[in-house]
Amino acid sequence: MSDIISVLETIRFVPLVVLDDAKDAAPFARALADGGIPIAEVTFRTAAAEETIARMSREVPEVLVGAGTVHTTMQAEKAVRAGARFIVTPGLNPSVVRWCQEQGVPVIPGTVTPSDLEMALELGLSVCKFFPAEAYGGVKTLKALAGPYAGIRFMPTGGVNASNMHEYLALANVLAVGGSFMAPDALVKEKKWDDITRLCRSVREAVK
Repeated sequence: MSDIISVLETIRFVPLVVLDDAKDAAPFARALADGGIPIAEVTFRTAAAEETIARMSREVPEVLVGAGTVHTTMQAEKAVRAGARFIVTPGLNPSVVRWCQEQGVPVIPGTVTPSDLEMALELGLSVCKFFPAEAYGGVKTLKALAGPYAGIRFMPTGGVNASNMHEYLALANVLAVGGSFMAPDALVKEKKWDDITRLCRSVREAVK
């Protein structure tokens, strides 16, 4: 887990990747890397997810590829077999977390309530996703959680964008933010990889 924490601390952003055609995987990954954000969370929302992970991992190895929207241990196993180096889940599923821990795969489960965080602590976790961030109080809630859960850092996702990312990244308990604002669906569908690279660069520059 220390390796991915180091990457998140450095990059501060995790682009969400949703592809319908795995042929776009490599150019998409190169666009992220060229833009200074060499990390991708490929969501298990399409039939192309597994192959997308495989192609990104194989063809653009400098990008740290993970799998998101993982609901089951079977999905986690498929993702890791394809080349995923970390797992992100929308909620806290103890079975998925334990499987990842047993396999030595970093896992970042979704949490929103103190009860979720109590379970995360019980499982020995120190990094959690905060999802859906804006719907559950966003920055205000994360500030409130910082007191009783000082040992946990978060990756807020859901409603985080270029307009409010600074507020999240300014919090001591926020490790990085996730979202599609670094690579919007419209640009992906039109295969505007150079535009994605420029957008990633502008996002990185904005927080330096």
